[in-house]
Amino acid sequence: MVLRSALTRVLLATVPFWISACAAAPINKPIKGGPVDTGAGSLTAARKFLEGRWSLESFEVHPPGKAVVALKGMGTLTYDDFGNLRMEIRADQAASDQLRAAGVDIRDGTISSDGRTAVDMENRTLTYSIEGQPAAGTGPLAMNRPRYWQVEGNLLTLTTKDDAGNVTTVGRWRKTQ
Repeated sequence: MVLRSALTRVLLATVPFWISACAAAPINKPIKGGPVDTGAGSLTAARKFLEGRWSLESFEVHPPGKAVVALKGMGTLTYDDFGNLRMEIRADQAASDQLRAAGVDIRDGTISSDGRTAVDMENRTLTYSIEGQPAAGTGPLAMNRPRYWQVEGNLLTLTTKDDAGNVTTVGRWRKTQ
C-alpha cells in the first residue's frame, strides 16, 4: 500500500511536466520575405528564358596548344521549368576522334548528359549537377567547371574556361521552342 501511494504521488507530480512538454508551438517563427523579383534580369526571368528546346548551332573545343576542334554534327538541349537539363550532341567519326583526343567524354559519337542546373545571375554562369557524374573531373567539359552564358536574342552561348581563365569550349544554341 505504501508503494502504491508513493507511485501515485510520483505519477501525479510528473503529469504537469509531461503535459507541458507536448505543447504545440513552432520552435522558430517563419521569416517573412519580400516579393519575388520576376522582372527582366531576375533569376525567375533567366530560368523562364532557358525553358524549352534548343538546337546546336556550333560547338568548339579549344585544346591547349592545339588547333580548335569544330564539331560537325547536331545537338539538342532541353530545359524544363524545374531546372532539369538534357543535352545530347552527335558528332561524325572524325570529330568524335578529335573530341576524344581533346579530353571530351564521347561515346558512340554522342556527348550526352541528364541532370539539373543552377543559375548564378551575378557571375552569369550555369552549374550542372549531372546524374552519375562526379562534381569534379577532368577535361574541357568537367562538371566542376561552370558554363558562362551570354544571350543575344534567341541565341544562347555557353563557354567553359580552365583554371587560368582560358576558353576550353564554346557551344552556341538557338531556341526552337
